[in-house]
Amino acid sequence: MAISGGGVLRRALVRHRARMIGSSLLFCLHQFCETMVPVAIGIIVSRAVETGDVTAMLLSLVGLAALFVVLSFAYRIGARIIVVAIEREAHLLRVEVARTVLDPRGIDTELSAGELLTVGTSDAEKTSWILDVVARSASATTALVVTAVALLVVDVPLGLAVVIGTPLLLLVLQWCAPVLTRAATASQTEIARVSGLATDLVGGVRPLRGIGGEGAAARRYAEASRRALDATLRLARGNSAYLGLSATVGSLLAAGVAGGAGYLALTGRLTLGELVTVVGLAQFLVEPLSSLSRLPGVTAVVRGSADRVATVLGAPPLVEGAVPDPDAAATDARPSVRAPRLDLHAVAHGSLRGIDLDVAPGETVGVVAYRPADAESLVSVLSGQVPLDPSAGRVGVGGTDVRELPLTEVRRTVLVEPHAADLFAGTVRTNIVTRAADEARLDAAVTASAVTDLIDLHEAGLDHPVTDRGASLSGGQRQRVALARALAADPPLLVLHDPTTAVDSVTEHAIADGIRTLRAGPDRATVVVSTSPALLAVTDRVVVIDDGRVVARGTHRSLSTTDPTYRERVLR
Repeated sequence: MAISGGGVLRRALVRHRARMIGSSLLFCLHQFCETMVPVAIGIIVSRAVETGDVTAMLLSLVGLAALFVVLSFAYRIGARIIVVAIEREAHLLRVEVARTVLDPRGIDTELSAGELLTVGTSDAEKTSWILDVVARSASATTALVVTAVALLVVDVPLGLAVVIGTPLLLLVLQWCAPVLTRAATASQTEIARVSGLATDLVGGVRPLRGIGGEGAAARRYAEASRRALDATLRLARGNSAYLGLSATVGSLLAAGVAGGAGYLALTGRLTLGELVTVVGLAQFLVEPLSSLSRLPGVTAVVRGSADRVATVLGAPPLVEGAVPDPDAAATDARPSVRAPRLDLHAVAHGSLRGIDLDVAPGETVGVVAYRPADAESLVSVLSGQVPLDPSAGRVGVGGTDVRELPLTEVRRTVLVEPHAADLFAGTVRTNIVTRAADEARLDAAVTASAVTDLIDLHEAGLDHPVTDRGASLSGGQRQRVALARALAADPPLLVLHDPTTAVDSVTEHAIADGIRTLRAGPDRATVVVSTSPALLAVTDRVVVIDDGRVVARGTHRSLSTTDPTYRERVLR
């Protein structure tokens, strides 16, 4: 679905139009009363101070107090209403971005995980500011209109100076808006990139230390941070020049009105009360002019963020399929109606060149890929994260082409646990148990994946805390927790990609036996993509892929005996 930044902003205004209109009206009332303050003071001077009328003075003071009460409450209530609208819109955008990113079909975008995080947080919040921009634009415009009318009543030339000068000022400033928008977009893009890089580096700090890559990573981050700093400084310089110009011109306009009033008072065309009114209005005029002059800069930031949000919300899915039902998550624990049967026919993707693979119910099949690219391509196909057109082969689940199945049903039937699985901040338990149905299989999954070694080390056991992305755990511990999560989910079809590369050989044999035991039965089937002899030894048969094609089939024992290449690659 194509969506633009302007479309995101228009939708925000429409779905919060009641609050936005109510807040705008209250802000306009506040500015009307603010404008009336110098007018009221001028009237008091003319009718009470100059005449010495005490009664008029008392009544005037009561009226002035009422004016301040109205303007104060109008602003407070209006601000509260618009803040609620802004926070609600930010929440809705965060949820929308998260739903898009977590769509089972995946999204086709070049943004990194860190950049997507920035879009879903910072950009979503800044996009919601459009509601405040509109409300404050209305209030500032009201102030200028009321000021111009009041000045026209006092003296036509003074009023015309505001009526003519203000649009000219705003027109000149508007020419700068596109430049500010481009600078804001560039700054936000660079900041998102450096945030994404920081997220990736923090998540991979242990491997970096292992290979001694901290220095190179630090230099890379410093370069990205420098680019973000340069873009931010360009935006800051542009904003400073813009605000300086607008403040200067606005002040000159106000000073001109006040000076003109002083001259007219000296020549006798204005009374003392009228002079007080005009000077007060000229002083007040600076505030709405400053507000309007700042709005293009804020709007530039808002539009830049809205464009980035639209990039994510409008990103096409990686794979076609029925849009998941929002209520489907609640039914994920239901057994799939599909038999745990998998068949690939002439599948070509990435480095694969038309492979055939079938897995029957109750089977555990090992896949040995001599080239890592072949294993990655196969796992990508089985995970459903790549689009397959009919010319690229067929992937069947339960005897039906996946392109003909509802996406939610495919997700309930097939679970692919990637080699580099992500963990989340929480506890060991919350990282394993993702659904109510998993709790019943928790103990079995923990035992089969050898997570017992981890929980026995800590007094809290399964409630031992885990930091973001599992950074508090070792690589082997993260692998075992991720494997336990996959086993606890108990899908009909489970695909495991190198689940034991970071564990010792004794633990690996225990895990292999645990997987074999836990996945036994005609209602389950398992595919293990690995070159681990311990895992391959517990499979029913092995399929060997080389150069994108199936080159051998057989049991692990027979291939180890009869195939020299297999023996060299697997038993080395």
